[in-house]
Amino acid sequence: MSLRTETPSYQDGLKELQGNLSNMLPGEALAIFEEDATALEAQHQDILKLSKGDLAPNFILNNAVGETIQLNNLLQEGKVVLVFYRGSWCPYCNLQLKQYQQVLDRMEDLGAQLVAVSPQTPDESLNLKEKNELDFQVLSDPANLVARKYTSVFRNADKPVKAMADLGIDFNSYYSDDSQELPVPAVFIIEKDGKVSFTRATGGDYRNRVEPSEIIDELAKS
Repeated sequence: MSLRTETPSYQDGLKELQGNLSNMLPGEALAIFEEDATALEAQHQDILKLSKGDLAPNFILNNAVGETIQLNNLLQEGKVVLVFYRGSWCPYCNLQLKQYQQVLDRMEDLGAQLVAVSPQTPDESLNLKEKNELDFQVLSDPANLVARKYTSVFRNADKPVKAMADLGIDFNSYYSDDSQELPVPAVFIIEKDGKVSFTRATGGDYRNRVEPSEIIDELAKS
């Protein structure tokens, strides 16, 4: 077996990221994002739409280069680790997916492939893949039609969207509509028979994400 790098810690990465953001962003913007994350944590207590043992809803979505990907076809090859994230503009999503890339070989050794889904356009998914050098499928879910079957969906508040605009980030340009709707980040493991064996969301505060080690440990159980 090939050598493996140490499993990254999301919490350690988060501390470093937040330190960098505190140096890069104006205090007013940081306060708005903090307020938003705290409000979302309070609003979203019952997040997941599926439980362990449920049959995962099939879906057909486009990947970053416009190919159609169907969950049932992926499951013929093995387990699927399904990740819902917000978009390539989100530094926490980038951190999460880069760390999952670091343990992708271990997921594959354990018979699983990784699939990440967001409502952003295929062009933005491609930008995300290239920027973070991702070797797994990144799918576009317009209007969060698939996400709604797995996790909670909410409208991103106007204050953080305006704060992003003040920083030069056009939130709506990442999506095919102007609904401002986003999924609450969540991770699912789906077995070959289509049944969900693992469900995890870390709360409404989007800064918190499922640790790579938790996914690897769960895959190693079977």
